[in-house]
Amino acid sequence: MADTSASPAREAAGVMQGSPPAAGIRSHRRLLRNTPAALILIAPVIVLFAIAVIYPLVETIRLSFWDIQGLRKPAFIGFGNYTRLFADAAFRSTLLTTLIFTIGTTAISVAIGWVLAMLCAFAPQQTLPFRVMIFAAFGISEAVSGYMWIGIYRADAGGLLNSLIQFLGFPGFAHAWLGDASTALWALIVAASWSGVGLPLMLIFAAIQAIPKSVLEAAYMDGAKPVSTMRHIMMPLSMPGVRVAVFINLLSALRAFDIIYILTGGGPVRSTETVGYFMYRESMTQFKLGYGAAATVILLLAVLIVSIPAIIQRTAGAK
Repeated sequence: MADTSASPAREAAGVMQGSPPAAGIRSHRRLLRNTPAALILIAPVIVLFAIAVIYPLVETIRLSFWDIQGLRKPAFIGFGNYTRLFADAAFRSTLLTTLIFTIGTTAISVAIGWVLAMLCAFAPQQTLPFRVMIFAAFGISEAVSGYMWIGIYRADAGGLLNSLIQFLGFPGFAHAWLGDASTALWALIVAASWSGVGLPLMLIFAAIQAIPKSVLEAAYMDGAKPVSTMRHIMMPLSMPGVRVAVFINLLSALRAFDIIYILTGGGPVRSTETVGYFMYRESMTQFKLGYGAAATVILLLAVLIVSIPAIIQRTAGAK
C-alpha cells in the first residue's frame, strides 16, 4: 500500500521538476510564431525611419568626401573638406562660439529652472499657474520667440529693453544689443535661455516631488530652514532630474538654428555663428554642399559625444 501511494507522488514530483523546461520550450515556440506578425507591424516604422533618418545621414556622410560647388562637376577629395574645415579660421571661431553658446544657454536655463523648481516645491498647489506659464514658453517655437526678442532688443526707442533703461534714468546704458559684436552673443544666449527654462523646471520639480515626504518632514522637525532644506536635501536628491535636463538642453543648444537666423543671422561679423548656422551658410548660400556636409558631420559627432555618456548611464541603470 505504501509503495502504491508513493508512486503517484513520485510521478507528480517528476512532472513538477520537468515543467520549467517544458514551459520554456512552449514560450520559445510562441515567440517564434509571433515574430513574423511583429515584424510586419513594425515594418512601416522601420521603412519611415530609414527614409527620414538613415538615408539622409548616410548621404550627408558621403557628400562630405566630395567637392560639390554649384553646377560644377563633383570631385572626390576624401578628407579634403575636413582638412579645409580645421584650417579655416572662421570655422574654428564657430566652434568656440558654439561651445560658449551651448554651455551658456544650458547653464542659465538649468540653473534658473532648478532654483524655481525648489522654490515651487514648498507650495506645489499655489505655484501651479506659475509653473504652467513658465513651461508655456518652452512650447513656443524658436521663430516666434526670436521675433519677440527682436522687439525687446531693438536699438531705437521702440525697443523694450532700451525704453526701460531710459525710463529708469540711465540713457547712457541704452545699446544696440544685437548690432554690437561684443554683446550680440550674450544677448542671444539670454534669449535662447528664456525658452529653455520650462523643461528643467518641470523635470527637476518632478524629481523633488519623488523625494519621500518623511525626509522633508524630518528636516522640518529638526528645525531646518528653507535654504538648508534646498541645499542639503532637495539639491542632492533632485540630481536625476538635473542630469536629464542638462542632457536635453545641451542637445537643444547644439542644434539651435531658428533663433540665431532670426535674431542675428550669424552676425555681426559672424560673432554669433554656430556650427549649425555655418553649415547652412556654406551649403545654402555659398552652394558648397560637400563643405557644408562636412560641417554637419562635425556637428553630428558633437551630438554623439554629448549623448553617449547619457546612454551608457541609462543602460547601466536599467541593468
